[in-house]
Amino acid sequence: MNKLKYILIFIFGILLFPQASIAQIDFNAKPDDDLGNVSDEFQELFYEALQQKAIENYDKAIIALQKCIDIDDSESILYFELGKNYNKLKNFGAAEDALKKAVSIVPDNEWYLDELYESYAQQKDYDKAIKTIKQLVKYHPDYKEDLAALYVRTKNYKDALKVLDDIDDELGVSDERDRLRNQIYNATGQKKEQIKNLEDRVENNPDAEKNYLALIFRYSENNDKKKAFETAKKLLEINPKSQLVHLALYKFYLEDDNAALAIQSMKVVLVSRQIKPEAKLKVLADFVSFVGENPQYENDLVEITSLVTENTTDAKTFVEFAEYYLAKNDKEKAIEYYTKAQAQEPENFGILRNIVLLHIDLNEFEQAEQKSTLGLEKYPSQPVLYLINGVALNQLSQYKEAIETLEIGLDYIIEDVKLEADFYKQISKAYTGLNNLAKAKTFSDKAKKLETPN
Repeated sequence: MNKLKYILIFIFGILLFPQASIAQIDFNAKPDDDLGNVSDEFQELFYEALQQKAIENYDKAIIALQKCIDIDDSESILYFELGKNYNKLKNFGAAEDALKKAVSIVPDNEWYLDELYESYAQQKDYDKAIKTIKQLVKYHPDYKEDLAALYVRTKNYKDALKVLDDIDDELGVSDERDRLRNQIYNATGQKKEQIKNLEDRVENNPDAEKNYLALIFRYSENNDKKKAFETAKKLLEINPKSQLVHLALYKFYLEDDNAALAIQSMKVVLVSRQIKPEAKLKVLADFVSFVGENPQYENDLVEITSLVTENTTDAKTFVEFAEYYLAKNDKEKAIEYYTKAQAQEPENFGILRNIVLLHIDLNEFEQAEQKSTLGLEKYPSQPVLYLINGVALNQLSQYKEAIETLEIGLDYIIEDVKLEADFYKQISKAYTGLNNLAKAKTFSDKAKKLETPN
């Protein structure tokens, strides 16, 4: 919690000295070295303490404050400052003593109590922290949230929920408090109470979309799909423009064999600006899977593909489309989407590898050679790129170049017998192309030896 501590030197002066005395003191004057002037000496030591604390010389600040106390031990601000310096030095025992002394002099000072609370919190002395923060809750509602969090730490879940309910009644719900509330429900297994709380929110505030969404999620989590579906439809009824609800609806429609509405919901999700890319990717994967099993809806996928690709900057989305077309053996289309993905993630080696392998499959050897050569400039220790480059060069009858690149690539193979055998086969092929049959046989034999089981 952000502290509300803005104690200026001027305020310290007001706290320490009567106004009449302040009026008589020239703060710009050099302090008198005569220690008989107690007021000047006290003032000089106190500001010395503040100055040393500001430059993190906490030990020196403490010495100055203790001298102040020797002069006048009745000022609560001295013990407060002493406690703060001890806290900075992690001397929590001394900090507690000093701060309790400050509180004993001025029991209702928020700043003193807050610093004492922080000292207990740093020591993880939660029982004392709770006792102290109970005195603070009357000053600011943020302290109530700290109190609830402390109750959770001490597993006093009943009191924690009571505090959270009080804050929600006073201020309305918040995401941060809901996270703490859900932590309690998860720790205690109070699923029914969790759902009841959300049902009450929906009833009390029927226009709040987030309450419906949270309730849908919890129903689904508890495998109560019927209530989840009913709640989703109710949200859509009261808020037809809701986009987030379709993250749940499309699944319910699919399970209900309502393909038309499922596709409609998936389209809403995939073009939504409110929904995060990770969630869209999951829906897209489900859409692709659905069309794979129901090819009669492929036109819908083509339509949504064009809409999504116009706006997306997410490589994973393009990879999903590429893999869909790859599964359909449409390799040209797969390369198209892998290339779009590569534009978003140019450092992604996996995407590059897939592209050059597809060019080999399509007998597009010039493209495979060019892209694998460029790839080797980025990834000079990837043996698979040397192999692809060698395959392409062999197919282009550039045998010497193929041998050169393949021999370099061999040095990067680590305990991969199959890959090594593939290299030897390609080197053998290159030597065959050069009509060096003796060398060709040598490498062919090496490949066969690796492929022969021991």
